[in-house]
Amino acid sequence: MKERLDPTAIKHDNKFHCVTFILGEDLFGIQINFIREIIEFDGITHVPMMPSFVRGIINLRGSVVPVIDLSVRFGREQTQLKPTTCVAILSLPGVESGYSEVGVLLDGVCEVLEIPMEEIDPSPNFGASVSGDFIQGIATINERFAILLNVQRALSIAELNAMSETVMQMHFADETEVA
Repeated sequence: MKERLDPTAIKHDNKFHCVTFILGEDLFGIQINFIREIIEFDGITHVPMMPSFVRGIINLRGSVVPVIDLSVRFGREQTQLKPTTCVAILSLPGVESGYSEVGVLLDGVCEVLEIPMEEIDPSPNFGASVSGDFIQGIATINERFAILLNVQRALSIAELNAMSETVMQMHFADETEVA
């Protein structure tokens, strides 16, 4: 018998409030309190020497916001741009006690849901196409599994910064060897 996800780990009203979206053929959910807004995809500026999952940057009302391709972050193919492609702007706890804005590329947004905690199963130990560290739980929505993401682990600002620095160091090491 499976244990259910601990309701106190997410919300005190015994519901998981989330926005569901499509990535490839799969259904995912992100806890709504991390989502600042969802905007139409209107192009992106590519930035050299970034990890492959960083698709580039966008200008959001004068602020530079990095855009992450969740598909690539999860070890899948790059998200194909279509008319339904959009960018969810997330506000994540930052390294220096503030918040950082990060955009995530989505194939399409489905709906906002309140899922009762007792209907959420814990992350499986195997068989999921996404690393178990990123999964907060699994819910069934309209007879379809939805992977509920732990956004703070999937998009850890500290980890993203460390990866960026590693790529930069590798690039400069390559240039030094050539010279």
